[in-house]
Formats: sequence, structure tokens, C-alpha cells
Amino acid sequence: MRSVVITGASTGIGWATTKLLLDRGFRVFGSVRRQADAERLRSEFGPNFIPLLFDVTDEAAVLAAAREVRAALDGETLAGLVNNAGIAVTGPVLGLAADGFRRQLDVNVIGPVIATQAFAPLLGAETPLKGAKGRIVIVSSLAGKNGNPLTSAYSASKHALEGFSESLRREMMLFGIDVIIVAPGAVKTPIWSKAEEVDLSAYRNSPFFPAMERIRKFMLELGNNGLPPERIAEVIMGALTSASPRARYQIAPDPMRQFIVNVLPKRMVDRIIAKRLGLLPPP
Repeated sequence: MRSVVITGASTGIGWATTKLLLDRGFRVFGSVRRQADAERLRSEFGPNFIPLLFDVTDEAAVLAAAREVRAALDGETLAGLVNNAGIAVTGPVLGLAADGFRRQLDVNVIGPVIATQAFAPLLGAETPLKGAKGRIVIVSSLAGKNGNPLTSAYSASKHALEGFSESLRREMMLFGIDVIIVAPGAVKTPIWSKAEEVDLSAYRNSPFFPAMERIRKFMLELGNNGLPPERIAEVIMGALTSASPRARYQIAPDPMRQFIVNVLPKRMVDRIIAKRLGLLPPP
């Protein structure tokens, strides 16, 4: 039985990917941060799901989980590592505390670095292991190629993740381990629905406050009308199992809109977005 590690398995893309892989005969090691989630997922998914309890920013805990997976593999290679765990921090650059940026980068960038360093040896970067070389799938975002106002920390983290993935893919060629980026647009996951819980009171006197209220409403709409996580799970499955996977898969909810954003002059796109959010200066 082939085995895959997925970070951030408790909800959204991670949960849907875990379910699909289990349905296709894989064993899944899924990371969660709370014991209650570990017990819930074990009950939902059955014996071929093994929860790993760690926060992706906790290097010691991730390394301990890697040792647990190594023991379970019993000398076989790991078929895949899906770096999926992530958060979204919002706020204007001039008002967002440096700690907010730091937390965003710690989870979305340093987290995948830690997980990759911990689990890559099990994918086949060590010669004594038996079996086919595994693959690394990194869940990025359309924000990895574009930057929207008031989500600069999130966009910066995904841009960094794209660069990390590109470099990593070329390094891992030495071991025959492929690295594939999956970059979805908005997905119906709690990462967007949690926008309602964001406290905007600190920005009440900020000139960005009206725009932040608009973007929170927009994020809630994304959470309700985004791509189903099962669609992203299918792409991740293909990235893990296809004989000739692409280096990057982009999944946009509205491909035509994304095409227009990509081909229009940047200054024109700037004005369209700014007008929609009320970020243009008074006439």
C-alpha cells in the first residue's frame, strides 16, 4: 500500500484530498494541530488514516512525526508529500503589524520548508529505502502570481512558495523526486469563511477601513461560491499519480476573468481593482 503525508488535513483541500486518496487505496498520514481533530478524522476515515499531531511551524514536532512515518513505512519509500497547510492574514501594509506578516510567512513558507526537509528523505532522497521515488505537491494559489490589495502578506507568502517550489524542483532532480505546484483560485474552505471573525476595529480610523469592509464581504462570497475542494483534490491526485505531470496546475473559478487579469496592462488592472474597493483618491 502506497502512503502519502498531507499537512493541514482537518478541513478543506486537505480533508478532500485525504478522502480521495483513501478511496483510491492509499494510506494517508494527515497532520492536525488538535487531538480532537485527530480523533474525529480517525473516526471519519478509518484505519488507513493515521493522524500526525503537529503545527507545521514546530520543527521538533514535524521531525518527530517524520520518525513515526518512517517506522510505519518499514523501509519503503513515501509516495508523496502534500504541503497544504496554510492561513490567510489580511490588512493594509501600512497598518498590519510585522508580527502578522511574520506569522503568515512562518505558516505558509517556513512550514513547507520544515515539512519538506523532514519528509524528503522518505520520498527517496535516501538510498537505502525500497520502492519508487515519491513526489512533493505544493499547494500555492492564484495569488502566487498576482497581488491583491489588503492581502499583501498572503500574496507575498504564495509568491515566495512559488519561488521555493521552482528551486526545489530543480534540486530534487538529483534524487528523481518531482515537485509539482497546484495553484487554485478561491476554494470553499474555512480559510475564507473565517473572514467574518476578523476584528477590523483596529482599523476603524484608517483610510483603508471602508475597503477592508468590502474585501471581507468579498472573501465571504469566495468562501460560499469558490471552487469545491474535491476539484482541487482531483488535481492533487493527478499530480501524485500521473505518468507525466505538469510542473504547475492552475485552477481558476472563472478562467476568462483570470485571463483578462493576466493580459490587460497592469495599470489598467490596478484601476479596476482600486475602483471596486474604493481605493482611488478623491477627484
